[in-house]
Amino acid sequence: MVQEKQVTLSVNGRSRTGRFPAHRTLLEALRELGHTEVKCGCEKGDCGACAVLVDGKAVDSCLTLVWTAEGRAITTVVGLGNAQSPHPLQKAFAESGAAQCGYCIPGMVIAAKSLLDRNPDPGEEDVRIALSGNLCRCTGYTKIFEAVSTAAAALREEGGVR
Repeated sequence: MVQEKQVTLSVNGRSRTGRFPAHRTLLEALRELGHTEVKCGCEKGDCGACAVLVDGKAVDSCLTLVWTAEGRAITTVVGLGNAQSPHPLQKAFAESGAAQCGYCIPGMVIAAKSLLDRNPDPGEEDVRIALSGNLCRCTGYTKIFEAVSTAAAALREEGGVR
């Protein structure tokens, strides 16, 4: 019999509690808690579709045990903005046509957010390196890289990171 432990997570600024076995990944726990915006791709850390921010750092939630995220700030793509007030990255991805099927996009946006928090004025090579852990089978990456650069410029114009 697998013993479960109660874990309380802070997801997008809201407290969420669940009971999970010790081996449960953050990806599995988030999806069980209704956060289907966190995508389940390869489940071995190769594709980046499951990326979330944990204390501001992008991590593959499929490789992170849920109990290690307790007491830490978890942000999914939904926590960045919404249709009425999108984050500049979300807006740039939508307006540039960077999202095709959309499956990889939440992870791409999270990786890009982590980059822009560290480096508000990245060059093309910086963007390529920052997104190198995220795979996309639809776009060919050019529009994704352009969207990140557009969002970086918009954020600088706004006067900072949000």
